[in-house]
Amino acid sequence: MNRRDLADFLRQRRAALQPGDLGLPAGARRRVAGMRREEVAQQAGMSVNYYTRLEQGRGPQPSEQMLAAVARALRLTADERDYLFRTAGHSAPDRVVAAPHVAPGLQRVMDGLADTPAFILSALAETLVANRLAVALLGDHTHLTGFARSQVYRWFTDPAERELYPEHDRPRQSRAAVANLRVAYGELGPRSRAGELVRTLQSHSGEFTELWQRHEVARRFEDHKTLIHPEVGAIELDCQALFTEDQTQTLVVLTAPPRSTGRQQLDLLAVIGAQRF
Repeated sequence: MNRRDLADFLRQRRAALQPGDLGLPAGARRRVAGMRREEVAQQAGMSVNYYTRLEQGRGPQPSEQMLAAVARALRLTADERDYLFRTAGHSAPDRVVAAPHVAPGLQRVMDGLADTPAFILSALAETLVANRLAVALLGDHTHLTGFARSQVYRWFTDPAERELYPEHDRPRQSRAAVANLRVAYGELGPRSRAGELVRTLQSHSGEFTELWQRHEVARRFEDHKTLIHPEVGAIELDCQALFTEDQTQTLVVLTAPPRSTGRQQLDLLAVIGAQRF
């Protein structure tokens, strides 16, 4: 671990980052160039004291989980993230394997979507980050670990995951989940985390095994869907998906037409928040 280089790198990247890059108001009388330490710490989900010690070259070696959170908060590119990990004494994450690092371009787009549910998925349908309305609508899955963070894993192992969809739409959702996983499996190979996820699901779900044998391959995101919220009822939403250039991450945005019932329900969700979770 090179503490001096790590501290210098963090200070320089923080100074280069502006509040608008994180979807925050610039505010008045900012005494520092770029972001404040407390703002970066909040974005990373860690204490200000812990982040300050990193910038001062003090404290213990940060974990890979902490480094991933810092990389996400500072909107680091993949190259910058790899440098951060190596400087902190860790191996750089394998770029081919799904990782918690969020593509900065997608993150910036999502930061500007405060009034509609939006979230970013990995190639294995892991929820990497979600805005407040997405959490209110779908729940917060970013804190989960292992395969439990993957939507496709939860779909075939946790019956509660299916309550979000009307019963008549669940077979379509099952096929779409498997077809999406087929894409990742084909790109990453049977020895990857995608292959491990497939084998895990085959041992847990007969439905998954049957659908997997169909060999349907497609990145499917239904253009229009109905989601069921326990407090505001069935919400009709349009779904748009934006992929990174290498198509390893997807920004999913759920919208409703202005003045529609769906829009009114989303406005109500913004007030209710994530209380039920």
